[in-house]
Amino acid sequence: MHGSGGAHGVWRGQFRLASDYPTVALDLSGHGDSDDVDADAGYETLSAYVDDVVAVAEATDASVLVGNSLGGAVALTLALERDLDLDALVLAGTGAKLAVLSDLLSWLDDDFDRAVSFLHGEDKLFHADDERLVEGSKAAMYDAGQAVTRRDFLSCHTFDVRDEVGEISVPTLALVGEYDRLTPPSYHEYLAETMPDCELETVEDAAHLAMLERPAAFNEAVKSFLDRRVA
Repeated sequence: MHGSGGAHGVWRGQFRLASDYPTVALDLSGHGDSDDVDADAGYETLSAYVDDVVAVAEATDASVLVGNSLGGAVALTLALERDLDLDALVLAGTGAKLAVLSDLLSWLDDDFDRAVSFLHGEDKLFHADDERLVEGSKAAMYDAGQAVTRRDFLSCHTFDVRDEVGEISVPTLALVGEYDRLTPPSYHEYLAETMPDCELETVEDAAHLAMLERPAAFNEAVKSFLDRRVA
């Protein structure tokens, strides 16, 4: 599950895992090729996105959820509230609370270009200055559009399950880019310390979208975890 203003293409490097683990990436409602949903920002939107994931998981027999940022919030909400039978979670670049900078929320309201530029600044979405990755990411965000991207970030801003994550017993990997300033390592350390069966792993030389920046290292961390805990 992709993050705010994203789409399934963020996971293109993870299809290399398909020879070991069948891999499915979806567009949440209003993103990519998926129709939008009429939902207010916050819990209502997260619930709609959870419905998306449950439908795809049931159709594909998926039992491992991998979520980045907003996608991690969706995964945690699903694990807490739904009866889907899960074998594991991978929470990448996310947290139990996802407060958003007030300036960013303001720019998402009235200066979308500035919001997009800010998110693609140093050590936010990316660590390396890779023009190909940056331009592709910006294009995906503009494709999602201001209204959907704003709704995503507002939904993240209201998300807070710090008092509940200790109830999730599913084997979990908290995976963070070394330089991620949007959801820093401390967020993932909290998950590892609070969830009863959660491991912490760092992807070096990457920021928030480690799956795009360092796909081989990201995939190796996921595969190693799943080999030990699920296979």
